Amino acid sequence: MKHLIPALGLLFLSGTAAMAENRSITYFRDGAVVEVEARASRGIARIAVSADAMENTLRIKPLPGTGIRQVDILPGRTANKGAAELERLQERKGRLEDRLKALATREEIFTSAAKSQSGKAPRRTKTNPDPVQSIRQGTEFAIAQLEAVYTARRTAEQEIRHINERMAAVRSTPAGADRIARVAVTPHDGRIRVRYALAGPGWLPRYDFRLNGGASAHITLYGQLPAAMAGYRLLAAPGSIDDPDDAHAVPVAAGSLARLAEYTLPVGREEPGAGLRTSFSCLLTNPQASSLPAGEADLFRNGEYLGKVRFQGISSGGSRQVSLQ
Repeated sequence: MKHLIPALGLLFLSGTAAMAENRSITYFRDGAVVEVEARASRGIARIAVSADAMENTLRIKPLPGTGIRQVDILPGRTANKGAAELERLQERKGRLEDRLKALATREEIFTSAAKSQSGKAPRRTKTNPDPVQSIRQGTEFAIAQLEAVYTARRTAEQEIRHINERMAAVRSTPAGADRIARVAVTPHDGRIRVRYALAGPGWLPRYDFRLNGGASAHITLYGQLPAAMAGYRLLAAPGSIDDPDDAHAVPVAAGSLARLAEYTLPVGREEPGAGLRTSFSCLLTNPQASSLPAGEADLFRNGEYLGKVRFQGISSGGSRQVSLQ
């Protein structure tokens, strides 16, 4: 079974249109919920919505003190268009960086010229009857050239900053995203919360089955989490994505095996094997309101590890034979 969300790092609010403040992904056994809080810039926030977003799950909520004026759903960029724009921006950035190097050389030249002029001793000659005035003019010319260099350098540096911001925005907009939500808010720096669901397997189920020969078994449900998504707080909840209450979600680390729930299930027809080759079987019944998903389980009896079994899952109120042979 593959994890969902091949590139959740793409789910990011465009840096030129909004500033993401809190980003989280809550994994369920059959999907995930993405939630982002962001502050708009100049009254606009653009929210990239993954191509894997489930239909009719996108919600955009104004946070206290903010009003939503308008929401426009726009097509996302294509990979080729984004790559072409990045290439143009990188080329422009390279030319500006070359200009900064040339300006640094000009600065050295005119700095030396200014020092040379100001350090000259005035000497009157036939061709230079007023040496003080000549030195003053030469110094003023060098300083004027330095001021022009400083102005040009500041302009180039500002443009490079703008290019870097645009490149970050282009990279943060997912290639292949089905939609981009453009949200106009008041005030200009209003805050919103974006929430939508992603279909597919979320965490992968793992279990510990611990039996002691009694009438019940202690079951621990774990969830194997996907790899890291930079900038997102990760949580996991034991239930389904359709459960309205995710209050039982717990913080988890990317790629970890997170403990999600504990169950006590009635045991029937427990049949431990004998001999060197391990065998064991029992009947488990699920009295819980929710089903237990299928997954690999480590089997223990009286604290002794017996092996791994492929657990086929149990629906609510159902029973399942668990066997190790």
